[in-house]
Amino acid sequence: MSVWVIANSVVSPLGVTSEENFNRILQNATAISAVTDTALSPTPFFAGQLNGFHSTPLQTKFETMCLKAAEIALNRLSPDPDRTLYILSTTKGNSSLLEQQRRDHPRIHLHATAEWLASHAGLMHSLVVSNACISGVLAIIVAKRFLESGKYDHAVIVGADVLSKFVVSGFQSLQALSPEPCRPFDAGRKGTNLGEAAAALILSSKPEALGVRPAIRVTGGGVSNDANHISGPSRTGEELAFAIRQALEEAEKNPEEIDFISAHGTATVFNDEMEANAFHHAGMGRVPLNSLKGYFGHTLGAAGVVETVMSIHSLLHNEIVATKGFEKSGVSRAIRVSHDRVSMPLTTCLKTASGFGGCNGALVLQKENNS
Repeated sequence: MSVWVIANSVVSPLGVTSEENFNRILQNATAISAVTDTALSPTPFFAGQLNGFHSTPLQTKFETMCLKAAEIALNRLSPDPDRTLYILSTTKGNSSLLEQQRRDHPRIHLHATAEWLASHAGLMHSLVVSNACISGVLAIIVAKRFLESGKYDHAVIVGADVLSKFVVSGFQSLQALSPEPCRPFDAGRKGTNLGEAAAALILSSKPEALGVRPAIRVTGGGVSNDANHISGPSRTGEELAFAIRQALEEAEKNPEEIDFISAHGTATVFNDEMEANAFHHAGMGRVPLNSLKGYFGHTLGAAGVVETVMSIHSLLHNEIVATKGFEKSGVSRAIRVSHDRVSMPLTTCLKTASGFGGCNGALVLQKENNS
């Protein structure tokens, strides 16, 4: 059974549609700037902050972003409420309510937030996927498996996270934040930048029922855990390579059939080195790859959805986006980081993600000539 991408959206500081976001990153625009909000940090830090979305007495900023992303993606689509699964992908959800001393808020818990968001989309079934920074990629894999099982015909995946004092201070305590715009895989990288965004991806095993002729399939997915450290990734990359091989096997693809890789690429010393090792172990050292963290920052639970949507647009437009901030390789393995935007025929993409606790995810996207 095929699982198709039938709609998508990205709400970020760069725009409120996926098309607008993709065009902005093709123009080398970035959401990263100095943030001086003392409610988030007593000292300035660089991040992608989404303005124009605010909390109200009725809903949080996080919820407003999620609702907007889903609304755009579901425009003109009316999936059967009983045959559609709503999946919320996030690491922290409404945790900012704790900082506001609103511990008794009915949607402080992720499952309650997911149920509320699903109901606003007119859907009856909801699920939370919250597994650190692979949440978005894992949510897509989980949705694919549900659709292939026949339990549902469609899935609405919404990934989102916002900046909060808790998140910012946590990354600061790990000394993981860069004092400047981040530089994935670069010799001079100094850490990551955080970001906030919401993105939605609509998957379907029966797109004809919704009157859609899609062009992109999710053909493979793989998950692993290296159990190396609570925050540090594997030093060998073998475990991410295992997830990549799972995804390739399910997609019935060889490494040389992948046109480009959308890497996690956080610009931290250990993550980038681990990913470079993983691509080497998977036989993909010569495959062009990029990281989008220099455009959006690390959007945590939204990252896998945001970056998958941008990869879909790369496939559709035959454009490999440059890795913003990259100049000279700073990893020990030879990998092919895209320094400049590349126009070339594209059919297949590998998306990877890794997160705290040693979790890894990989999925394969393929363009079909039926649109």
